[in-house]
Amino acid sequence: MTAKTKIQPRAARGFRDRRSDELLLASDMAAKIGEIYQLWGFEPLEQPLVEYTECLGKFLPDKERPNEGVFSFQDDDGQWLSLRYDLTAPLSRFYAENSATLPKPFRSFRNGWVFRNEKAKAGRFRQFLQFDADTVGTASPAADAELCMLGVETLRKLGIKDGDFVIRVNNRKIIDGLIANLSVAVDEEQKLNIMRTMDKLDKVGMEGVEALLGDGRLDESGDFIPGAKLPKSDRDYICLFLATTAPSNEDTIASMKRLMKGSERGLEGVAELAMMQEIFATNGYTPKEIRIDASIVRGLEYYTGAIFEAELTFKVRNQDGEIVQFGSVGGGGRYDGLVSRFTDEPVPATGFSVGLSRLMAALRYLQTDEPLPFYKAPVVILMLDSSKEYMAKYQDFVSFLREEGIPAEIYLGSGGLKAQMKYADKRGAPCVMIYGAKEKENGVVAIKDLKQGREISKTITSNEEWLKNNAAQQEVPVTDWLSTVLKIVRS
Repeated sequence: MTAKTKIQPRAARGFRDRRSDELLLASDMAAKIGEIYQLWGFEPLEQPLVEYTECLGKFLPDKERPNEGVFSFQDDDGQWLSLRYDLTAPLSRFYAENSATLPKPFRSFRNGWVFRNEKAKAGRFRQFLQFDADTVGTASPAADAELCMLGVETLRKLGIKDGDFVIRVNNRKIIDGLIANLSVAVDEEQKLNIMRTMDKLDKVGMEGVEALLGDGRLDESGDFIPGAKLPKSDRDYICLFLATTAPSNEDTIASMKRLMKGSERGLEGVAELAMMQEIFATNGYTPKEIRIDASIVRGLEYYTGAIFEAELTFKVRNQDGEIVQFGSVGGGGRYDGLVSRFTDEPVPATGFSVGLSRLMAALRYLQTDEPLPFYKAPVVILMLDSSKEYMAKYQDFVSFLREEGIPAEIYLGSGGLKAQMKYADKRGAPCVMIYGAKEKENGVVAIKDLKQGREISKTITSNEEWLKNNAAQQEVPVTDWLSTVLKIVRS
């Protein structure tokens, strides 16, 4: 007879479990973001995790490959369903489905999980939290400007200081105009290649961009990356455009305008940026907070106008030990064609999204004005006697503590005193309460301060020394136990 094979416990590839401190931080951040979004007039909206695959817009998989990029499955009626890829496509479906009853423009915010059926990488998971704000039903650049300013105030609300972030802004119409002004015609695939190359300016520098627009370059691993094969004049033109970003937003816009000569669409994008800049300036936002930046491209295909990216500018050490800038924590832009897929009329829309998972990592690097929320471990009442009399006393202990807002629990396992102390330590308990026959006879409660004990243990070098040291334990009259525990917990 062969032994039954045990199932290996493991999380699915690219997914992970989250424990108390991370959950509390995410909840705290979501509450703060939701508060400021409502202050700016956006109403909360919750949507399903699952959508019909055909409703996902640009992320609609090939019919022969229904799982390409998204997690998909067939319903019992044969229709394909998918876990949502982002929060924008579901909003577009919702607006089209309910437009008759919604105010116009419709301003909403959503937060929740999104899923990517992509290869998992270090620090990049296939399930993550996003928080979005969108305005659907207006083509005004003022709506785009408002979302950029909202991005600034959101980061400030989370405790990220001025100078540690910037919102970088560009316009897809300008990029369209740039590519239309090239001396050679490019197809859609070449256009995307050029845009991806422009987006690499921060990583490879202007020289690297120029090489990738031409024959190609060797990357850091030594692999050769083929280039876009553009003629020298076109490479120079694109690099000149990328160099337009100046300390002054007005100067950047003026340089962009000169380079867009001959492109009606490009000039339209420049005019929209100019209008947004007037709003920024009127409201006191400088290029230190919101910067017009020619290198911002954004990867999603559905953007049609203004695009923006929220970037944290402080330095961190990456997995290879290198000092790098923390980078992007969110972004967005105008997507005027996404809702229109469902309707006969054009429906302009714009949105801004922040990644909560990335922001949580950022807050751990920074010294914010407010302490990060953390799990409040309970006081543990040790079980020395399970008789009815003692259980009633233990219940009194936890009831009084809970009334004071102090998490508390009675040990309900089967271990002895040593195992119970080990349990309390693993729980991170601030202290334990000990009440058995000896304590009852003497009219006391023994209280062990585990917080102090952990500090003492750092200086103890032997078991004998540990056994002799009772500095962290005290006996108090049974009438005074509550004040003693409160002092330990709140210290």
